[in-house]
Amino acid sequence: MNTTHSLRTSSGIRRASKITVTALSLALSLATIQGCKAKPNETAAAQPGNPNEVSITPALAQNLKFGAPEMAEINGTLRVAAHVETDAQRIAHVGSPVAGRILKLLVFEGQNVKAGTVLAMLHSNDLSDAQVALIKAASQRDLAAASEKRAEQLVEADVIGRAELERRRAELLQASTEVASYRTQLRGLGMTEFQIHQLETSRKLSADYPIVTPKSGTVLKREIAIGQVVQPADHAFIIADLSNVWIVANVPEEDAGPLRKGVEVEVKLPALPDHKITGRLSFVSPIVDPDTRTVAVRMEVANPNGLLKPDELASMTFVGHTDKKLTVPNTAVVREDNKDHVFVQTAPETFVLREVSLGEEENDRRVVLDGVKQDERIVTDGAFHLNNQRRQNAIKGSK
Repeated sequence: MNTTHSLRTSSGIRRASKITVTALSLALSLATIQGCKAKPNETAAAQPGNPNEVSITPALAQNLKFGAPEMAEINGTLRVAAHVETDAQRIAHVGSPVAGRILKLLVFEGQNVKAGTVLAMLHSNDLSDAQVALIKAASQRDLAAASEKRAEQLVEADVIGRAELERRRAELLQASTEVASYRTQLRGLGMTEFQIHQLETSRKLSADYPIVTPKSGTVLKREIAIGQVVQPADHAFIIADLSNVWIVANVPEEDAGPLRKGVEVEVKLPALPDHKITGRLSFVSPIVDPDTRTVAVRMEVANPNGLLKPDELASMTFVGHTDKKLTVPNTAVVREDNKDHVFVQTAPETFVLREVSLGEEENDRRVVLDGVKQDERIVTDGAFHLNNQRRQNAIKGSK
């Protein structure tokens, strides 16, 4: 009996222990669940408000003015990339009017030459053929002239009739016309009147042809070499007078509207940092380039010392240029952490401090580059007071 009673007692104790452990586990689980449910609420309560947001009280509103960014005229800040070009009226692409092989080069890049200077010599079969044709025509003309003279004498002696005289005069006219034609052809091939006259009198052929520059200037480029065969369409040299050059720029279509001939401009060149050029536009293109959507402009610059070189980079600033741009008053700007800000309305009586990108200043207003739009309501005056209130609210909220 005692043994049986002891076993029952031990079994009861174990069952009671299991019940207790189960109850404790259940209590801990409930506590854990309750704690998990409580965390989101605690987190939400602990979350601070936007430190850049501030509500306006009636008392504070008395020191503030409100409005929107406005469009305003901004003067002379348009700057575009530019470059130096040769004056189109002072440049010459020199070539040979006849086909031939280059025998000799007489000038090279960088040399200054005068009009009429021989740049190179070439040998041309085309030239010799035209010279032969002229000599033959000149001989036929001389024979026809002598025949006409004899015919006149014979007519006077009543040896031949006048019809024969007229026939010989027609032959002389035809021969003279052929001579004139070949002379014109040789002039087109580059021979001077003096050279043609010498050819007619001496009857000596010269197939060596000089390439001569029609303008004075500097040899910018040489595109031939000894032994090279050139054609009339080929360029042999580029000669330019650099005593006057162009500064050329392409202005974006949206900025080119106010530009007119005579607008004052300033030019600076990276190669000459201490050299500033001032002048006026001499040309504004009447069309817009359909590929780049730009308008070509230029100014003419005297260059007596040759400081400005073709294709040199430059920048062009339009001094008298005005343009309408979005602006805000200086009193709307708050300087915070070395950045510019304005207060923008986000709800009735609520404004937020927003960072903006500002440009140049004119007439107590700053140009807006980015950050606020024209249709947004902002604090236009008293932003300093509103920012002090925002800081006080942030300090109170952090305690």
